[in-house]
Amino acid sequence: MYEEQEQPPEHGPLAGFTVGVTAARRADELGALLERRGAAVLHAPALRIVPLADDSELLAATKDIIGQAPDIAVATTAIGFRGWVEAADGWGLGEDLLARLRGVRILARGPKVKGAIRAAGLTEEWSPVSESLAEVLDRLLEEGVDGLRIAVQLHGEPLPGFVESLRAGGAEVVGVPVYRWLPPEDLGPVDRLVDATVARTLDAVTFTSAPAAASLLSRAEERGLLDDLLTALGHDVLSACVGPVTALPLQARGIDTVQPERFRLGPLVQLLCRELPARARALPVAGHRMEIRGHAVLVDGALKPVPPAGMSLLRALSRRPGWVVSRAELLRALPGAGRDEHAVETAMARLRSALGAPKLIQTVVKRGYRLALDPSAESKYGEG
Repeated sequence: MYEEQEQPPEHGPLAGFTVGVTAARRADELGALLERRGAAVLHAPALRIVPLADDSELLAATKDIIGQAPDIAVATTAIGFRGWVEAADGWGLGEDLLARLRGVRILARGPKVKGAIRAAGLTEEWSPVSESLAEVLDRLLEEGVDGLRIAVQLHGEPLPGFVESLRAGGAEVVGVPVYRWLPPEDLGPVDRLVDATVARTLDAVTFTSAPAAASLLSRAEERGLLDDLLTALGHDVLSACVGPVTALPLQARGIDTVQPERFRLGPLVQLLCRELPARARALPVAGHRMEIRGHAVLVDGALKPVPPAGMSLLRALSRRPGWVVSRAELLRALPGAGRDEHAVETAMARLRSALGAPKLIQTVVKRGYRLALDPSAESKYGEG
């Protein structure tokens, strides 16, 4: 039994956790969703979107479709579909393009692109509930695509698996490249995100597109940090992807990812609200329940922000709860502490002050410090 405590102040399910956001589009929306649930957010767009309104490749694809109607058109993103129509308008081809598409079976990946299609005066034939291109592909292949001409609005990446599967099924595929992903002009935020991941000061990194995941890995490789990044993502920092296509670059490197059942931002955030607290270490200490999160600790449900040095000490103690950890070992856990064990005493004093319950951590004279694990838990954690 824990001691009766005052009712702790309310806080979100992600309080005490830091989440990296790699999105270029809708990054503010994702960041706001995370912050409303208590997370600290490190925003580092791994890509930038470059419209191709003046691009000869898009113009050629548009003229090709106007000249020879496809049997089917696949629209993948709202911003991309709108950009295509706007670019066609700019070339004086907007009416011709819409007139041609009115006689075409249009498949929309999700509700947002469905809205863009209808805003252009067109009507989609079908849209998957899952908002997944994989389901669109399955439907097309089940129906049979041999001999069909299919226009695919690309969304910043070549979609090789999608396009190649259609071609393998006998379809003629016309790619419509509306915009491209390029590395960000300012690499500083991406570098800070890589460094924070390697240092384990992030608890999770979110990915909303496969190009963003590939770009982050590429930047780490350029800096000679790819192995360190993969190790961090493989063991300590959660990789949360909006869907299976987004996860492919990470999975190709052996990184396990988590994905929501519905491939949208809201379910992605809800997934983090379940996953991150479930990964936090919870211990019965000195009659209290202590839950160790990324940059804070919950003591009987009350959020206690802790300085980085204090979190380093606490993690070292929690790896062997109830056991004495020497000052020398704790010194090694402190980043950049040097050789003076006085740094441990200073950081420990600040940690105890932040926790607000000094008896949680005991000083063992001439030996070090230990978490004051409750006797009832000694058998569970006694092997360290």
